Amino acid sequence: MIDIIGKRYWYFALSLLVIVPGLISLALYGLPLAIDYTGGSMLELRLPAGATPSSEEVIRIVGQATGFSTADIRAQPSLQGTLIIRTREMDATTQARVMEALRARYGDVVLERFESVGPTVGAEVTRGALVAVAMASLAIMLYLTFAFRQVPHAFRYGVAAVLALLHDVAVVVGTASIFGKVFGWEVDALFLTAVLTIIGFSVHDSIVVFDRIRENLLRYRGEPYERIVNHSILQTLDRSINTQLTLIFTLVALLLFGGTTIRQFIATLLIGMISGTYSSIFNAAPILVVWEKREWRTWFRRPAEQPVP
Repeated sequence: MIDIIGKRYWYFALSLLVIVPGLISLALYGLPLAIDYTGGSMLELRLPAGATPSSEEVIRIVGQATGFSTADIRAQPSLQGTLIIRTREMDATTQARVMEALRARYGDVVLERFESVGPTVGAEVTRGALVAVAMASLAIMLYLTFAFRQVPHAFRYGVAAVLALLHDVAVVVGTASIFGKVFGWEVDALFLTAVLTIIGFSVHDSIVVFDRIRENLLRYRGEPYERIVNHSILQTLDRSINTQLTLIFTLVALLLFGGTTIRQFIATLLIGMISGTYSSIFNAAPILVVWEKREWRTWFRRPAEQPVP
């Protein structure tokens, strides 16, 4: 029988190996927030065939047309002939000057989308995002504590599920920070939608394992807790992996063949779903065993010295 619980610290270490680089990136660079959270304007443009502007050139043109500092302008050309420009908040007159300047340089530039968000609205969205994640975590913890009330220490199941979902949030947020630096990702309102969706799927997977643990605790009274948890994980392993693979295949298809506007959203979901599958199997249930055995008491204890013969 596969001993997943016996190797739990290896799985914890692997989680840290994935999370720590993201945390370092967050500390150094922060999150690449879009105008949904910072306020500002965004123009999505379609360039004529053959136009291959550089980011530096576009920033210079937009800066001359608006009078904005180049530090307040970001340009992201793509190989598909689109150009996304983000600046401080601009009015319709300023937008018209930008379009005129770009058309004078590149020809028939088409404005496909224009969004403008004030800084007050951006701050409200940011607060709402943090509150949404916090309230979701609290509600999940309370619900699982109630749902598993017939099991000893039901509160632990709620805490373990929340720790697993926080693991997934950390993976996704850290990845967004790294990809923002490397690929120009930005955290927008769709990113929050993806995070909340990931939280839901992560908790669903954890509940499947926890429910089997609850059944086996009643069925195999007197068996070691560690063995019951390991047996429960193995019983639900096929179901968890098969369910997630079905979803992952769909997301991969959307990532490859879907539109560019949802590509970052789909990629975020894909990363989160993979992390959620891992955490529900290799983190959530093993946390219960660590808690049951109170293993933290020995983490920093020095080994007893062997007597000299």
